Amino acid sequence: MINLSRRKFIGASTSAFAFQFLPSRVWGANERINVAGIGVGGKGTADVASAAKAGANVVALCDVDTERGAKTIKSFPKAKVYADFRLMLEKQKDVDAVVISAPDHIHAVAAMAAMDLGKHVYCQKPLTHSIHEARILTEAAAKNKLITQMGNQAHAGEPIRRAVELVRAGIIGKVTEVHVWTNRPIWPQGLTERPPKEKIPESLDWDLWLGPAPKTHYSSNYVPFKWRGWWDYGTGALGDMACHIMDMPYWALELGHPLSVEAKQGGNTELAGPNWSVIKYQFPARGPQPPVTMTWYDGRKNGQANLPPREVAGGQDLRGYESVLVGDKGTMVFNRRSTKWKIIGRDGDEIRQIEESTPQSLSRVEQEGISTNDANHVEWLDGIKGKGEPLSAFSLAGPLTETVLLGNLSVRTGEKIDWDGPAMKPSLKPAEKYVRRKYRKGWSL
Repeated sequence: MINLSRRKFIGASTSAFAFQFLPSRVWGANERINVAGIGVGGKGTADVASAAKAGANVVALCDVDTERGAKTIKSFPKAKVYADFRLMLEKQKDVDAVVISAPDHIHAVAAMAAMDLGKHVYCQKPLTHSIHEARILTEAAAKNKLITQMGNQAHAGEPIRRAVELVRAGIIGKVTEVHVWTNRPIWPQGLTERPPKEKIPESLDWDLWLGPAPKTHYSSNYVPFKWRGWWDYGTGALGDMACHIMDMPYWALELGHPLSVEAKQGGNTELAGPNWSVIKYQFPARGPQPPVTMTWYDGRKNGQANLPPREVAGGQDLRGYESVLVGDKGTMVFNRRSTKWKIIGRDGDEIRQIEESTPQSLSRVEQEGISTNDANHVEWLDGIKGKGEPLSAFSLAGPLTETVLLGNLSVRTGEKIDWDGPAMKPSLKPAEKYVRRKYRKGWSL
């Protein structure tokens, strides 16, 4: 079994990889970027395919489960195959960039290993498993001048980008209240004990799957899908969906660090996330913009979908939507997959005038014939070729992820937490252990 910590690996191979520290390289118009996939089953299947569709040359594939990754491996027969991303980065010297679609607890160690070698990174949401990891990745991307993108795919789509422009143009006035929600979890949460030990499938390297997480026995109640509910590997319903659903209001309102967070929940345990939660974030005023309260809802409460009260949207049926923004001149009811948002409380002619007079201020990805998932990769690869920074780069995705994961500090402690964002310091000492996690021996940032 290979047992390389990232730091030992980097120290042992600096001279061999010195040529990789060239993030300012100029790419030829027809030159293809060599991409490696880390975690190529499940969501990784679509992400590697999207990178290829966007023009990448897939040269290496890494997955701890040969059966899980079989479809992608078969689709790219010329790519070299690995189980350990550390070994792949050591051996595969032609890799320019990586696509990371492994479970949450692997994101940061894989991304940092790649960025330490000057490789550009596309990483699925949530960007990291902890707040500290999100900060470190953001700083590393800026320091090494690397092109990065988080996989909250709808960020590349027209619904979100146009909504951001309109909210900033004042279509609902000054926003003071935001509500966002999801039907997740759709996997088990509220678990009080670990599942029984099972035989490890022959196709799976269980020790590599655990990576930096604590050592424990294998169970099909962790892999391949149910890991999201366990705190050691996932970040619960909040981590799974908030980087998608909070994205538009967080971006449009330029919210930055919250001042505090307070959660109510049902079913949270030391091992697993809650069956439902309601999390309230308080954000400060930003220049002329007023303070904002953002409330998150997930799961099912008393057998019913856990949604905000319909009164926040003037009695509007909220099914089919994901967020509500309340301003002093109107309310926007929004779904990131549709431009058919509803503006309540303003005259129709006034709404049309604002829509027609508001110019595009954000770049667009040409999306004819491609999905938003593909567009997210197009924007990333274009960025590597010098065509501008992707709009979900770690410079935005890192702070968004920090904000999202802050909610879990309150969920896990059961207390309101005042938050010093720049210092990553919670007011409650027991919450500190959730800001920065410990790594199993042999793994580190």
